[in-house]
Amino acid sequence: MAAMSLDTPEPPKHLWLRVVLPFSIGYLLSYFFRTVNAVIAPDLMKEVGLSAGDLGLLTSAYFLSFAMFQIPLGILLDRYSPKRVEAILLLVAATGALVFAMSDTLSGLAIGRMLIGLGVSSCLMAAYTACVIWFPPRRIPAVNGVILSAGGLGALAATAPVEAALRLTDWRGLFLALAGLSVLAALGLWFIAPERQRAVHQSTLKEQWQGTLSVFKSAEFWRIAPVATTTQAVFMAIQGLWAGPWLRNVAGLTREAAANYLFWAAGAMFVGQLTWGFMASRLAHRGIAPLFLLKIGLAAFLLTQTVLVMGLTSFALPLWVAFSFFGVAGVLSYPIISQEFAVTLAGRANTAVNLLVFVFAFAAQWAIGVIINAWPAATEGYLPMGYTVAFGVMLLIQVSAFIWLVVRRAKRLLGEG
Repeated sequence: MAAMSLDTPEPPKHLWLRVVLPFSIGYLLSYFFRTVNAVIAPDLMKEVGLSAGDLGLLTSAYFLSFAMFQIPLGILLDRYSPKRVEAILLLVAATGALVFAMSDTLSGLAIGRMLIGLGVSSCLMAAYTACVIWFPPRRIPAVNGVILSAGGLGALAATAPVEAALRLTDWRGLFLALAGLSVLAALGLWFIAPERQRAVHQSTLKEQWQGTLSVFKSAEFWRIAPVATTTQAVFMAIQGLWAGPWLRNVAGLTREAAANYLFWAAGAMFVGQLTWGFMASRLAHRGIAPLFLLKIGLAAFLLTQTVLVMGLTSFALPLWVAFSFFGVAGVLSYPIISQEFAVTLAGRANTAVNLLVFVFAFAAQWAIGVIINAWPAATEGYLPMGYTVAFGVMLLIQVSAFIWLVVRRAKRLLGEG
C-alpha cells in the first residue's frame, strides 16, 4: 500500500482501523504505564521502603529513558516504518514490565521502569508520524485527537480499575499482565498496520542528523517549544504520580476515594483529548489558527494550577477535572510545530519536542518529590506545605514560558506589520 498523498480528498475508511486502532492501543498502554504509579505508590513505598524522593526518582525514570531515545527515535521514524519501530520497542516494554514485577529493590524497579519508558517511547510519536503519512493535513488534528483519547482511556484504566484489581492480585501480578498485553499490542501493530513504501528512505545518516539539527535551529521551534515543554511536562509529572498523594495528604481522602477522584480526572483528560483536536480542526476551517486555541487552553490550565497551589481542598474534584481537561491542550503544539517543517522531517520535529518534554518531566517529577520530602508529616505522608511549594515552583516556570510565547508572537506580528 502506498502512502497517501497530502491532497487526497478523503482517506479510505479502512485506514481508521488499520492505522488509528493499532496505534491507539499502543498509546493506551503507554499512558497506563505512565500513570499507574499514582495508585500503587502506597504499596511500593510500604513494601520496598521508598521515601517521597525515592518514589519521584523511580517513577520519573520512565521519563528519563523515554527522553534519551527521542533523537534516535525521530531518525528511525523518518527512515523506517513507524509500525515496525513501535512494534519492536513494545517488546522492550514487555521486558521492562517483567523486570519491574520481579524486583525487590529501588535499583531493580528503576531498571524495569527505564526499560518500560524506552519501550513505549515511540507510541505517540510513531502514531503522529503514521498520521502524517496516511492522512491529509486538515484531518491530522482530529485523528491525533482520537489517538490521544486512547491515552485518556489508559489513564482511566490506571485509576479506580487498578485499585479494584489490587483486591484480586498485587502490583506484581498487575505488571505481569501488562507484559503480556504489550506483546499482544506489538503483534497487532506488526500484522495490522500498513507498511509505507521504502522509496522515501534515500537520505544518508548524516543527512538525517542534519535534518534533526535544522529543527533545533528553527526560530519557530523555539517560539513554541518552551511553553509546550513546561506545561506538558508538569502535567505528566503531577497527573502521573503526585495527584494521588496530594489527594491523600492535602485533601485528606482515603486511598479508595483518591482513586475515584483520579478516575474522574482521567475521564476529563479523555474528553479533553478528543475535544481539543476536533476543535482545532473545526476552527481551522474557519481560518482560526490552532495556536490561538493552544493559548486559551494553556491559560486556563495555568489558572487551575494557581487555585491548586492555594490549597482549596473543598473544590478538589472539579479542580482536578479542570487540571486534566485543560492540561492536555498542550498536545496541540505538536501539529503546530511539525507543520512548520517538511513531511520528511515530521518525525524529527515531533520527537524534538518530545525530547524536551520528557527531560523536563523527569526533572519535574523528581524535584517535586524532593521538595515534598522536606515537609514530612508526624505520622504518615507529607504536609500540605510541601505540595504548595513544589506545585508553586512548577507554576512559575510555566508562566514564564507562556509569557515568552505571547511576547515572541507579538514581536513577530509587529515585525510582519
